Amino acid sequence: MFIVNSYGLAIVLLFITMLCWGSWANTLKMKTAEWSFQHFYWDYVIGILIFSVIMAFTLGSFGEQGRSFLPDLLQADSSALGSAFIGGIVFNLANVMVVLAIDIAGMAVAFPVGIGLALVIGVVVNYLASPDGNPVYLFVGVALVTVAIIVDALAYKQ
Repeated sequence: MFIVNSYGLAIVLLFITMLCWGSWANTLKMKTAEWSFQHFYWDYVIGILIFSVIMAFTLGSFGEQGRSFLPDLLQADSSALGSAFIGGIVFNLANVMVVLAIDIAGMAVAFPVGIGLALVIGVVVNYLASPDGNPVYLFVGVALVTVAIIVDALAYKQ
């Protein structure tokens, strides 16, 4: 496993990560008109998957500290691996839906509605699973986000 041992290298990797954050949106803007969004998305996802596997077997198995990639992966419970796989599928479907909604309604509507709904549903589901925190603050915040989503949708309708 590759472990960062110097502050300078950590800063360099931080900047590389920040550059990669925008790779999806930037490469989407560069696609040609004859390349459909769906084909672009799946090509992008498959490319990221291939790159991740290459990095797992190179940097993930590089160095003398920690476990290498395969022993680290094999120690996980199969139900945890299955949950991670299903989570990846759900994340990709949600990402496709958000980007298609942005294409249809624009960023000013689709992003607040999509992310707002994810926030509301996430807070409710997590609070029901583990009721920690102050419910008054939590649900007043959820109510405000819900009002913001409704106002945003009404503004789009106008």
